[in-house]
Amino acid sequence: MIADDHDVVRSGLRSILDARPDWEVVAEAADGKEAIVKAMETKPDVAVIDISLPFVSGIEVTRQIRTRLRSTEVLIFTMYDSEMLVDELLTAGARGYLLKSDANLYLIEAIDALAVHKPFFTDKVSDVLLGSFLKESRRPSLLTPREREVVQLIAEGHTNKQIARILRLSLKTVEAHRSAIMHKLNLSSSAALVRYAIRNKFVEP
Repeated sequence: MIADDHDVVRSGLRSILDARPDWEVVAEAADGKEAIVKAMETKPDVAVIDISLPFVSGIEVTRQIRTRLRSTEVLIFTMYDSEMLVDELLTAGARGYLLKSDANLYLIEAIDALAVHKPFFTDKVSDVLLGSFLKESRRPSLLTPREREVVQLIAEGHTNKQIARILRLSLKTVEAHRSAIMHKLNLSSSAALVRYAIRNKFVEP
């Protein structure tokens, strides 16, 4: 699914994606409200979302999609690469972030990665994330092997319930592991945990 308020951008994205015979653009949306409705109707594997959507922001669209459709990955497609925006969008659930200036180089690669539930960030965005890492003070990692497994699964986008099922643990045990991890690493948000996982190669960017 493509959500952007500019007809030219949507048309350009569709032409690139339609060139792939194994892909199908199932919906287009010109504003945030329409994006949420069409996502619920079509349940796309990947939603390409602009941040600056009318009526409902791309951040809230991302949050709504990731809350309601856990199997749908969100690729943020934007002109902006600020640290604050990257943080907000990671917190909302996006695991891909692509600048419009890099579309010709990386759009196919980004969607390929997200289609198999791997995060995607270009070097430019990784530099923004690195700047955020360097500003954050945290204690040395003392994670147990089990906690490392939990970190990886969280970074891959799994919910606590899914992690419990995958690792054959109770939900309370997973929640306890998650709390311990956040305390040990001195982290305060899921977005910070994802950044930690990427930096320490728990998942591939």
